[in-house]
Amino acid sequence: MSLDSNSVQQNISASTYPSIDVVILNYNTKEILAQCLPQVIKYSQHPGVRIVVADNCSNDGSSEWVKLHHPDIELIQLESNTGFAGGYNRALQNRSADYFVLLNSDAEPAENWLPPLIQLAQSQPNFGAAQPAILDYFQRSKFEYAGAAGGFMDVFGFPFCRGRIFGNVEYNSNQYTETLPVFWASGAALFIKRTCWEEANGLDEAFFAHMEEIDLCWRLKTLGYEIYACPRSQVFHMGGATLSNQNPRKTYLNFRNGLLMLHKNLPDSIREKRILERKLFDGLAGIFFLIQGKPKHMWQIIKAHRYFDQHRHNFPRNPHPKELKELTGILHHSLVLGYFFKGKKTWSNWFR
Repeated sequence: MSLDSNSVQQNISASTYPSIDVVILNYNTKEILAQCLPQVIKYSQHPGVRIVVADNCSNDGSSEWVKLHHPDIELIQLESNTGFAGGYNRALQNRSADYFVLLNSDAEPAENWLPPLIQLAQSQPNFGAAQPAILDYFQRSKFEYAGAAGGFMDVFGFPFCRGRIFGNVEYNSNQYTETLPVFWASGAALFIKRTCWEEANGLDEAFFAHMEEIDLCWRLKTLGYEIYACPRSQVFHMGGATLSNQNPRKTYLNFRNGLLMLHKNLPDSIREKRILERKLFDGLAGIFFLIQGKPKHMWQIIKAHRYFDQHRHNFPRNPHPKELKELTGILHHSLVLGYFFKGKKTWSNWFR
């Protein structure tokens, strides 16, 4: 369901402009930060906006570069690398802005990117978080893998987006312009209300990296908040700056965290059945990796399953689980079967 366009086109006066902390978490991406940070500064010149670089214990001179070239930018130097989740949890501790933006170091916002997000947040009483349209930094007429035009999930825990299903990434021909509720918003450019961040206790550090923003959005939805995609705001994202899709470590984190997310958030009535079904799908993915000549990735799936089975009971569960049918942005079919056996490779094939 899209939102009425008039409800998100209010004017924001300087006197009512909220305070916003745009926080860029950096880990050994000095050269990329040098490309993107000037554009963040240029297009974030609004009342109440503070730009912060949180360095996750880089050893490439990132902090020194920020001090030298942008001495007016607030710099937080973290003492150890605790991943995306831990880094942001520490960087956002005790901050008092009305809203936070978690912005990747390899993301460059387009002009006028913040006002549509603010207008949306102020127009929706149940607002929790939102994302801009995420477009490819190098092919700017194409969506980018990490979020595209808003995140969804099937009943087996496989995430996908308007504009991206598995490896099929669409070109942007203005087919996804509606502002609408989704299941999750991308951590590449996550606009979130501070009080919601605090109520949900931030990101789960057990995830370290990958899918932690989906888990956060799931928890926010069970608390009664809504997540939105706001394509009138745009961000260009390089993707894979810290950990490439070709890295087996990323495969491990994605498959482990997918199971962990289901264990945490599904209600008791369906949890064990759905985890077993998900493991079967993961097994098919392992066979697919083997056929592709990527045995290291197959072994990472096995490793992920072993870790989950050994440690799952150490992770606290969501105290407010809800049936998936109560949540927006859920595909009540198998994304895997529809994509690979029925050729449903775009969001519009599923939602019309």
